[in-house]
Formats: sequence, structure tokens, C-alpha cells
Amino acid sequence: MTDDRPLAGIRVLDLTRLLPGPMCTLHLADMGADVIKVEDPGAGDYARWIGRRAKVNSLDFLAMNRNKRAITLDLKKPAGAALFLRLAETADVVVEGFRPGVADRLGVGYGAVRAVNPRAVYCSITGYGQTGPLADKAGHDINYLALSGALDQTGAAGGPPAISNFQIGDLAGGTLTAAMAICAALVGAQRTGKGRHLDVSITDAVLTHMVIPAATLAGEGATAPRGRDKLTGGLACYGVYATADGRWLAVGALEPKFWVQVCAALGRPDLADKGHLEGEAGEAAKAEVAAVIASRPLSHWAELFAPLDSCVTPVLTLEEAMAGAQARARNLVVTHEHPVEGPVRQFAPPVRMDAGPFAVDRPAPMQGEHTDPVLREAGLSDDEIARHRADGVI
Repeated sequence: MTDDRPLAGIRVLDLTRLLPGPMCTLHLADMGADVIKVEDPGAGDYARWIGRRAKVNSLDFLAMNRNKRAITLDLKKPAGAALFLRLAETADVVVEGFRPGVADRLGVGYGAVRAVNPRAVYCSITGYGQTGPLADKAGHDINYLALSGALDQTGAAGGPPAISNFQIGDLAGGTLTAAMAICAALVGAQRTGKGRHLDVSITDAVLTHMVIPAATLAGEGATAPRGRDKLTGGLACYGVYATADGRWLAVGALEPKFWVQVCAALGRPDLADKGHLEGEAGEAAKAEVAAVIASRPLSHWAELFAPLDSCVTPVLTLEEAMAGAQARARNLVVTHEHPVEGPVRQFAPPVRMDAGPFAVDRPAPMQGEHTDPVLREAGLSDDEIARHRADGVI
């Protein structure tokens, strides 16, 4: 049967670990790419054992590495690097997440790959990019958000910066930016026959998407205090409000037509012209709204606003969101059987395509599970594979 997924026939060599890179290649794999996860024969991808465990691997790892194949190569051995370059001869994409210079020192950097395959797209995902004073520094999501100005703008008014449980930098800055760049570069490579090196900086990606606070800075000469900008709690018509049972209601009625509906539903039509007030007047309007919403439990407000088209929704827990009618209708939560771990519940891809319903073709691989077949595809004999295994290369 013909695989008509958009990346069918594209081969990706994935040298990444933990979160941003593996999530990037997960998206590529779900769109049909043959992603070959390359791990060292020792610890491998740290995500295998960091986090809540299933039976052998962590649930985090299982979620990020389905639909991939896995091999082990010791790139610190010359024979391991040589095997990688042999695989790179027929690869379309290489993705790595080492600090700048590490891939080159291992002999698998862009220059080495380009020498054997000039049409390959080579993507380097790092916290700060390949250049600049921070290029060689270590970092994690919290650091990238801190240095891009995003963390300073996140949180309630008067409180400390808030840390989201959605890794904004790693996922929006690293994963999605890299996937976008790879897909664009693949189009270019197919058109011209020339690959290119993609230098993806997570911090750069977050900073360049700070368009709303940057507009405030440009217009006012300073960013709004935390929790005081128009989309962070500074307006009565856009914010979160506590309910009587300790839950929260999200009000996103920015447009006047929505805010008028909200005020009518709250029994406070007198607030209809106060949704966009700022300063003391805005705070007073917010206090009036907060008092009304705090008088009833979340279930009351959810039922009241459900039939209205006014941008008001309950703040759901993750469990509620996964079990909700919208997620069910979109088939966003799927369960498949892993041969070692048993039933695994995960998210489907966020994009629907005409290629048909999403399916997990391969559960997340065990470490080195596909080493032998992948090396055979590259032309190695069983004797050669056995010799490399005896030498600790694979």
C-alpha cells in the first residue's frame, strides 16, 4: 500500500536527546519520515530513565519516540563515526542537539555530512545558537525563557515569575521552530539538490515571538509590569477569575461584542463599557467582575456560558481536557500496545491530514532495537555487524 503521508520516503538521522529534538523528530516521524534514533551504547537518551517509569522506559520517552527506529553507535570511536557517515550518505535530514563544536569533534558535524551527502539538511538545536557569547553555555527551558524576557512577563500581578508546565522554550522555541525549518529546507533541497545547515537557537525563537510585549515597549517606552499588560491580566475582559469552589474561569472577551454578552450573562450590563479600561478604573472593573464570578461554582458558569459564543471557558485540568468532548471528537488521545510496556496512552499529532486517520506504526523503540536491520540496509554484512558489536562500536 502506498504511503501518502507528506514525509514518506524521507530519512532522518536523529542524534538528539531529552525534549526539544526528540519532539521535533516525533512530528517528522508522525508525518511519515523514517526517523532513526541514534544513541550511544551506554546510557542512551537520558529521557529513557528520567521521569515516571513504565516498566523499562519512562512514559516521557514513550510519548516522544514512537514511530521511530533506534540504533546504537559509539560516536567517540572512529568506527562509530564512520558508520554514522555511511548512514548519512542516504539520509535526507540530520538533527543534533549537542553544544556547538561537539558534533565536529566527533566527526559527524555538518562539514563531514556535507562531504558525503551535499543534499542533506543538517539541523542543530541549541539553547543559544552556534554563535554569540552564550553559545557554549548550558541551559534549560527556564533559562531560555529568562534570557528572552518571556519569564519576566509571565505570572500574576505583584507575584514572582511563573513557571509553566508547558515547556514554552523547549517546545515552541526548539521543537516547532526546528520542524518548520527542516520542512522548509527539505523543499529547498528537493528543488536545488543542495542541503544547508540550520542553526536553531531556542532563546532566539522565544525572543523573536515576544511581539506583544515588544509592541508595548515600542509604544510606551517600557513593558507593562508582570500581569498588567492587555493579555496578561491588565484588562477586565481578558483574564482568569476564581470561582466559589476554588476553580477558575477564563474570560477572553477582547472584542466588544463578546464582552457585552459576558456582562449581560453576569447580570452586570453596566460593566459593558469598562472591559478595556486600564489603571485604577480597570482594576475596579476587574474587582466587580471577580466578585460576581466568585459567588458561584465553576459548574454554574460553565453551564451558563456553554451555549454562548463569548470566549468564556472553564480552566480544565489536563485530565478533564483529555476526556473532554472536543478532544474525543478530534481523536486527540490514542492508546496503543507496546510489546514491552503494555498499553500506552498518548496524544495524536495536532494536525489532521488527508492521508487518513493517525496510527502508531511503531511503538517507541527499545535501545538499539533496530541496529542490525538499519546497518544491513546500509550494506553491512552480518559478520561486519558482529565485529562492530564485539568492538563496542554498536
